[in-house]
Amino acid sequence: MIILVLNCGSSSIKYQIMRMDNADAGTLLAKGIVERIGLAEGTISHKPSGGAACSSVQPIPNHTVGINLILEALVHPVHGVIAGLDEVNAVGHRVVHGGEYFMKSALVNDEVKAAIEKCIELAPLHNPANLEGIRSMEKLLPKAPQVAVFDTSFHQTMPPHVYLYALPYRYYEAYKIRRYGFHGTSHRYVAQKACKILGLDFYSVNMVTCHLGNGASITSIVQGKSYDTSMGFTPVDGLVMGTRSGAIDPGALFYIADKEQLSIAELSNLINRQGGMYGVSGLSSDMRDIEQAAKSGNEMAQLARDMFVYRVRKFIGAQVAVMGKVDVIVFTGGVGENDDLVRASVCRNLEYLGVDFDDDANRGLRGKDMLISKPSSKVKIMAVTTNEELVIAMDTMSIVAAAAG
Repeated sequence: MIILVLNCGSSSIKYQIMRMDNADAGTLLAKGIVERIGLAEGTISHKPSGGAACSSVQPIPNHTVGINLILEALVHPVHGVIAGLDEVNAVGHRVVHGGEYFMKSALVNDEVKAAIEKCIELAPLHNPANLEGIRSMEKLLPKAPQVAVFDTSFHQTMPPHVYLYALPYRYYEAYKIRRYGFHGTSHRYVAQKACKILGLDFYSVNMVTCHLGNGASITSIVQGKSYDTSMGFTPVDGLVMGTRSGAIDPGALFYIADKEQLSIAELSNLINRQGGMYGVSGLSSDMRDIEQAAKSGNEMAQLARDMFVYRVRKFIGAQVAVMGKVDVIVFTGGVGENDDLVRASVCRNLEYLGVDFDDDANRGLRGKDMLISKPSSKVKIMAVTTNEELVIAMDTMSIVAAAAG
């Protein structure tokens, strides 16, 4: 089955096309990105597997035009990877917010589209683009079934005492104000992958998964179900991130807003785009830049890194405390997979959990799946590469096959 995976942002579309050999494995045929949608000079960059990358610049007024460029690239006589669009058997979409409507991925129909639309107010920057991608594919490939895979659905197993805020309950009843969590496809995928590598039963162990990148979150998984996660009603909660502040006393925000006469929009921009490691360091949101500057003696860069590591370690401890025990801790994401210094710094003070960290296995490890704890360790520590696009393709294949009978 050939599946096209689309991740539609407000002004961009990331894509991959895969040939799925079975529900657990696939072969990447090509990937790329459409950027600057809505601007005079949009771009599309296309990379066939094993072939040369190509790109072009042209006006891309909307997502339908952008997706049409993707389809043209897939069947291009030189750079294409399929003979015709009829070879695309299904389309899988990343959808950021499914609210309380979806506990798992879903075959797209009118009811599903209506629910995604209802969640626009919960994710105004993402869900409109996700929905536009679905509607565009209906026009361009009307015969191909579509599947929506939600960032939030894995966390729908959290119990009420975990996901509710201590606000008057009427706000939950009226507006569904609660913790939703994000990065669900990544947390689920790396947890299952780690268990497969270690020969463990995913539904019998307690795990903490650390998705660390420009956006970052930590999830506790109890016997195959998300129990708690660091992100909340929005992705700004929890860990220190690239430009997001993470958890902060809302009273401090009211105080700043009052002192500087900030609007709600300006306050949102402050904690989403001006905070995090960028805000503390005044230098960059990228951990590579932060670490390089810290090595050169930049004290603010060192402070930003220390804050990031501290908050990760703190949330791991909190998740273990509510689970009672932990069998596996997984690091993933751009930082989690590739930054051996961050992994070592986080694990250095976890001896109280029974962690016996393997510095030799960890040192220099980038982009590989590997056990980085010693055989004597009571808790297994792993670095695991994530692949959210593969998760989307896997779910799409399973759901479409089941629907076809």
